[in-house]
Amino acid sequence: MSTENEKRQFHRIFYNAKASLVADNKSWDCEVIDLCLNGCLLQFPTTWQQDSDDICTLRLTLSEDTEITMDLKPAHAEGNNVGFKCEQIDIDSISQLRRMVELNLGNSEILERDLSSLVILSNN
Repeated sequence: MSTENEKRQFHRIFYNAKASLVADNKSWDCEVIDLCLNGCLLQFPTTWQQDSDDICTLRLTLSEDTEITMDLKPAHAEGNNVGFKCEQIDIDSISQLRRMVELNLGNSEILERDLSSLVILSNN
């Protein structure tokens, strides 16, 4: 019997940080619970009640001059926690995210597998 982690195509890194999510001229403060190359898990102060078809933009500030920006679509919600799938990410943000994942995993082979999975998903 496989576990949830064995089913995942992407390795998650746990990165607890404040961020903001923007959609349709609305903005929500949130906390990043974890990140991967294909999305993230966010926690909101209240239960998520937005339309699941809305594309949202996550802004995660890593430092004064470094930010990760991802266009996301809600994938699942459970109370205040919402999982999002990455729909689009710019080259600077994916480079920053790739570096974070690489540093947190401590294994470049795992990162290369994640990148290969991302390429396969993008081509489908």
